[in-house]
Amino acid sequence: METTTIKQCCATFYGSDLARILLGDSFHPGGVRLTQRTGELLGLTPDAHVLDVAAGQGTSALHLAKSFGCRVTGIDLSEANIVAARAAAESLGLAGRVHFELADAERLPFSDATFDAIVCECAFCTFPGKAVAAAEFARVLKDGGAVGISDLTRTVDRLPELEGLLAWIACIGDALPVGEYAAILSDAGLVVKKTELQDDALAEMVRGIQARLLGVEIAYGLGKLNIPGLDLSAAKEFARVAAEAIRGGKLGYAILIARRLA
Repeated sequence: METTTIKQCCATFYGSDLARILLGDSFHPGGVRLTQRTGELLGLTPDAHVLDVAAGQGTSALHLAKSFGCRVTGIDLSEANIVAARAAAESLGLAGRVHFELADAERLPFSDATFDAIVCECAFCTFPGKAVAAAEFARVLKDGGAVGISDLTRTVDRLPELEGLLAWIACIGDALPVGEYAAILSDAGLVVKKTELQDDALAEMVRGIQARLLGVEIAYGLGKLNIPGLDLSAAKEFARVAAEAIRGGKLGYAILIARRLA
């Protein structure tokens, strides 16, 4: 699938009302609980300047700023997400410490050695140019800085029943084994310090999506919801197969912490 199409479709979906209905405020497994854990593993302090890559509508960036007192710059490819994230920062009185802008992870608009830490949640696996993004992460990190990636993992070569555009939108399209993520980060000059499996968070998220899909189906049938182009049958089947893959150990979720050595 063509790279630009993948990026724009994912950005469009995650900026949509349907994404909010199905995923709630936090667009990744574990929600702010896993964001908090990533921040702890990164050792964030009030002096840190953090880059949140694929920040969505700002939930994680705002949580990190509130919890650790750090400054956060969030980037996303969806203009709708950026607008919503900026509004959320203003409403919480955090606009002075949290900034959002439209940008691509593979072409970060920042100078070398700008950030103390980088967070990228449930997005790295959707980047067609993972090696390019990892190199950009390493470039904008200060010496001694670290990146925390939480993402979908798989233990089999392919999951043909979970392919296509819907798979990319669901962050499954190019999910890799943990070791391959680690290798990409290492090739970019980063040293992987810790890997933490969080498969239960993924299973919980898929169960929540299945429950919300049922609610969407009921509302749709009653004429209370109209989402053009929505294929409920395909979405329900996709969620069912994903849940089965998680139970079978084919799909999982993990946090990786990698550091740029001085």
